[in-house]
Amino acid sequence: MATIVSPLPGVFYRKPGPGKPPFASEGDTIEVGQTLGIVEIMKQFTEIQSDVAGVLESFEVNDGDMVNPGDAIIVIREGQP
Repeated sequence: MATIVSPLPGVFYRKPGPGKPPFASEGDTIEVGQTLGIVEIMKQFTEIQSDVAGVLESFEVNDGDMVNPGDAIIVIREGQP
C-alpha cells in the first residue's frame, strides 16, 4: 500500500469544481502522475498526483475537509487490479 499525504495545509477537494465529476473514485485504476484531488489555500490550487500505479483503495479525508502537511489523504494498493 502507498499513502499519499498532503504537501501543504488547506482544503482537500476530490473534484475540479462544483458540479464536476471527481478526479478519481475508490476502486479506480490509477496511473503514475494521475491527478487524484486538489488542495486549496488562499485561492491557490495544488494538484495531488499519484506517484505509484495501482487501485485507489480509500480516501482518508472527505471532500472539503481541512488537511495539514503530512496528513494521509489517499491510500493506493500498488500493482495491477
